[in-house]
Amino acid sequence: MRSNRRLRWAIIPIAVVISLVLAGCTQQQLVGFLPTTPGTTNHVDRVIGLWNTSWIVLLVVGVVTWGLILWAAIVYRRRKGQVGLPVQLRYNLPIEIFYTVVPLILVLGFFAFTARDQNEIEKPMADPQVKIEVYGQRWAWTFNYLDEQVYSAGVQASVKEDGGLAAPLNVLHLPVGKRVQIDIKSRDVAHSFWIVNFLYKKDMIPGKTNYMYFIPEKIGTYQGKCAELCGQYHSLMLFQVKVESQSDYDAYIAQQKAAGFTGTLGDAYNPNSNLPGTGAPKG
Repeated sequence: MRSNRRLRWAIIPIAVVISLVLAGCTQQQLVGFLPTTPGTTNHVDRVIGLWNTSWIVLLVVGVVTWGLILWAAIVYRRRKGQVGLPVQLRYNLPIEIFYTVVPLILVLGFFAFTARDQNEIEKPMADPQVKIEVYGQRWAWTFNYLDEQVYSAGVQASVKEDGGLAAPLNVLHLPVGKRVQIDIKSRDVAHSFWIVNFLYKKDMIPGKTNYMYFIPEKIGTYQGKCAELCGQYHSLMLFQVKVESQSDYDAYIAQQKAAGFTGTLGDAYNPNSNLPGTGAPKG
């Protein structure tokens, strides 16, 4: 009789898991509720795969752990008429080895797969077709299109009374299907360059240049923001990314040239005067 009860309690979590699987998944669930769609860049699918695999492994570990907790609580509960404490067990070597080795394997596995994917994402691209220099400053963005020698200087976003943005955000234009290199710099404090839908961000450290390499593969408008707390108006340090056809990209570059936004806005506009290698601090 007792074995039948145990069997019923073991079947319940299995039935729940099977029901969830059979219910099917939406597109949002297939990407692990990440704010993107497959194929947005050449790296996005790799990040989605790492994310989903990690959650599946952890979910299995969670189900097994919860199942063992419930099983122990039910099977070894105090029954009517029982008194005293049950037999106390200590130093069960096989169990101790098990709960030491399994977490170690999981941690090493997560580390190995994360390092593999990160190395692939961080690998410099040979012969990038588009080079853009991005400056973060409190609290706006400047984009220098290095090959075309034009720039776009942003202003800090502001909020209207109704909660909307009072000024248009600066837009980073990218041609679809091209190898892109982003040189990432800061003019003042630490920022972080984050294109949300691309599932990757890179810190902007004063006095240091970081790099991002990717291929945008879907035409569309995506959101970007600073992901490092950088002061009072950090939440308004926003921008947009417009992935467009080569002809539309060329038209935008021509528009900037016609408007007189030629050259670049570089380190001359950096308010920091005491960074390493810049000489003595100015009084």
